[in-house]
Amino acid sequence: MARNNFDRLGIDESKKQASAPPQLSKDDSSDFKFTTPTEFVELPTKGKYYPEGHPLYGKESVEIRFMTAKEEDILSSLTLIKNNMVIERLLQSVMVDKGVNLDLLFTGDKNALIVATRITGYGPEYKTQVICPMCYTNQTYDFDLSELTLYEGGDYNNFDIEESGEGTFFIDLPMSKVRTEVRLMLGKDEKYLAELAATKKKQNLLESPLTDQFKRIIVSVNGDHNKRSVNQFVDCMPARDSRYLRAAYARVVPDVDMKYEFGCSNCGHQTRLEVPLNAGFLWPGR
Repeated sequence: MARNNFDRLGIDESKKQASAPPQLSKDDSSDFKFTTPTEFVELPTKGKYYPEGHPLYGKESVEIRFMTAKEEDILSSLTLIKNNMVIERLLQSVMVDKGVNLDLLFTGDKNALIVATRITGYGPEYKTQVICPMCYTNQTYDFDLSELTLYEGGDYNNFDIEESGEGTFFIDLPMSKVRTEVRLMLGKDEKYLAELAATKKKQNLLESPLTDQFKRIIVSVNGDHNKRSVNQFVDCMPARDSRYLRAAYARVVPDVDMKYEFGCSNCGHQTRLEVPLNAGFLWPGR
């Protein structure tokens, strides 16, 4: 039986605008035009955490165009690559609704769009190098991106997590007994953290990606929303609490589940392995 390359990732087959090759149409001036196919991509958040007035508020899916030669030009732009703007420009280009601000798109939803866009452009087959965690053999492995699934959040087993009802989550830390309130990462947060890391590197300052992210996503500590209080707590947070918060936050965030069943060709070890995202993901064959 033929397998649908889109349903496992959450691309709604019933809403597909075109599955056949682009059709030629003729206008009054006798010029031919292509109609680019589109797909509806299911969002991990289901639009649940966007505020009222946001284009994706309450929306379970978003429409994108298939990748074309235009998008390949974007992927090949040395200027965009140098300025770390390739992904942003790529998604801007394929989004049908141009009113969606990528800076205000949740990270998990953005990841789903990136994977779906890659599939429409180059197919679900992704061949790359991986290292077996058991025997450390470097080998080529074929991943099928269509088999990736969505994690919609809500699996809080073994964690003390409570939804606020306002798009944030309360996480009680085991060591300090502090109640933290966190929010989901947005595109603008990713951009800020990337720019901050680049600035620190340029100025030869010690990089601090973990605490920088905590300071970005923590809304309050014990009900105190003062940013200075949040930053002071992050700087002195016990390592046990830090580890707990990272693990708990991962269960909060709706996202694409990038874990894939891996079988080592050398030692036969079976495990779920994180799909490595390297240059070959958006630049296959390079």
